[in-house]
Amino acid sequence: MATLKELRDERLRKLDELKKLGINPYPAHVNRRNALGDIVNNFEELNNKPVSVAGRIVNIRKFGSIAFVVIKDASSQLQLFLSADKVQEMLASDSQLGFTQLPLLDAGDFIEASGQVIKTKTGEISVDVEKLRLLTKSLRPLPTKQDGFTNKEERFRRRYIDLNVNRDVYDRFVRRSKFWQSTRDFLNTHGFIEINTPVLEHTTGGADATPFITHMDALNQDFFLRISHELPLKRLLGGGYEKVFDIGPRFRNENFSDEHLPEHVAMEWYWAYADWQDGMKFMTEMYRHVLKETFGTLQFKLGEFDVDLEKEWDQWDYAEVITKRYNINVYDCSLDQVKQALSENKIEVEQTDNKARGIDKLWKNIRKDVVGPVWLINTPKFISPLSKANADNPNSTQRFQPIIAGSELGNGFSELNDPVDQLGRFVEQQQLRQSGDEEAMMLDIDFIEMLEYGMPPACGWGYSERVFWVFEGVSAREGVPFPQLRNEVDETTKSIYPDIKF
Repeated sequence: MATLKELRDERLRKLDELKKLGINPYPAHVNRRNALGDIVNNFEELNNKPVSVAGRIVNIRKFGSIAFVVIKDASSQLQLFLSADKVQEMLASDSQLGFTQLPLLDAGDFIEASGQVIKTKTGEISVDVEKLRLLTKSLRPLPTKQDGFTNKEERFRRRYIDLNVNRDVYDRFVRRSKFWQSTRDFLNTHGFIEINTPVLEHTTGGADATPFITHMDALNQDFFLRISHELPLKRLLGGGYEKVFDIGPRFRNENFSDEHLPEHVAMEWYWAYADWQDGMKFMTEMYRHVLKETFGTLQFKLGEFDVDLEKEWDQWDYAEVITKRYNINVYDCSLDQVKQALSENKIEVEQTDNKARGIDKLWKNIRKDVVGPVWLINTPKFISPLSKANADNPNSTQRFQPIIAGSELGNGFSELNDPVDQLGRFVEQQQLRQSGDEEAMMLDIDFIEMLEYGMPPACGWGYSERVFWVFEGVSAREGVPFPQLRNEVDETTKSIYPDIKF
C-alpha cells in the first residue's frame, strides 16, 4: 500500500504536468449556476436542460472512451457522465480539460462541469458533460470511512477531513448554526437589540471562573479575557437601553470536560423593567422555539433521560431540595456540617472548599439525576452575588436555572441594582479571592459607580452552547468545530517538509 508521501508525490507530478500544459490548477473564476441538490430533487423540471455544477470529486471510473465521475457539494452528490466524443477539447487559458486529461484528476480535486441533465441507462441522474474545468488540484487523498478515520484526536486535529468523511459531523454544525440563528431571531422578534461588548476587560466578572490573562502593549497593562458578557451589558441598561443581548465567545481558564471548554460561545440578554418571573415565562417559550427550530422536535432521548419540553416545567426551591436530601439548612449550617455531608455522600472535600462551594457540590450531586425540565429557584444569596434578594426571604435570591437531563442549562435572575448591596457582595467575593478562591468574583468599582448613577429594575439571562451539546447528545469537544489541542506536528508531516523547522 502506497504511503502518504508516495501518493502526494504522484499528485505533485500531475500538478507539474498540468502546469506544463499551461493550465492554471487554481483558477479564481467559477461558472456554477446549479447546486447538485437542486438537480437531484428537481429532475423532471431540469431533464434535458443545460446546467453548470461544481464540487469535489468523490470517485472516478474510466472505461475506454467513457467515464463516470461522482462529485459532491454542500447540498448533495451527483454523477457526471463523460464521453470522448462529447467533452470539449482542452482550453488551457480557461483551465478547461479535455477527455484525454482525465487521468490527471484524482478523488479530492474540485471541478466544474457543464452539460445537459440526463438519466443513464441504469437510471442514475447525471450531467452529460460537454465542458470540464479544473478548479482545485488536491495534493493529499481524503480518507474514507472504510479507511477507519475514527481516531478522536486525529478527527479533532483535522476536522476538515472529519467533515468530508462523516456526514453526521457535517450536519451537526449546520444544526449548531441553526441553534444560534434561532436564538438571535427569537430575541430580535421580541424587541432586543444586539450590541457586541468587549472581550478584553480591566476587571472581569459575571461568573465564578478563573480568567485568562493577556497583555496589551498599547496601554502597557494586563487585561483579562471576559468570562461573561454580563457587566458590560448591564452598563448598557444604565445607559438607557431596555432590551440588549450579545452572542459571542467567552473564556474560562478551566479544565476540559464533557460539558465545559475553556473557550465557548454564549449568549446573554438583559431586559429592563422585567423580573425573574417574566424571565422564566420568556425562557420557557424561548427554549421551545430554539430547540424546535434546531432539531425539529421537543421530545428527546438524552442518554438515560426521556425529556419532553412541551410539558409544564416544575419549580424546585434550592434550600428545600438540599434539606430534604441532606438534612441541612443552607442558611443556618456550619462549614463542618457541609463537609460532613460531602464526605458521607462520597463527594470530594478539598482544602479550599468554603461553605458556598461545598453546598454547590451537594446540589450538583442531586442535579445529576434530574430529568427535568425543572426551574431551580430561590438560590441562597451567598451563592448568587449578582442577584436580587427575595423580599420574603432576604437570604435567598430571585434566581432561576433550568435543570434538564442532569445539567444546568442556563442562568437568570432579577438583577441586583442596589449599589450599596452590590458593593458589599463584591467585598465578600474579594475576601474569598484573597483566601485562595481564584474563581470568586473581582471587585469592579466602575460597575458600582454605574449603579450609583442608577440602573432600572431588570431581568438577565445567559446560556452557552452547552445547551446545544446536551440536546445534540455529544461531548463539548465533539460539539465545536475546532476544539483546543496541544500543538503537535506528526512525523509524516515533518518528513514531507524536511526543509522546514517546526
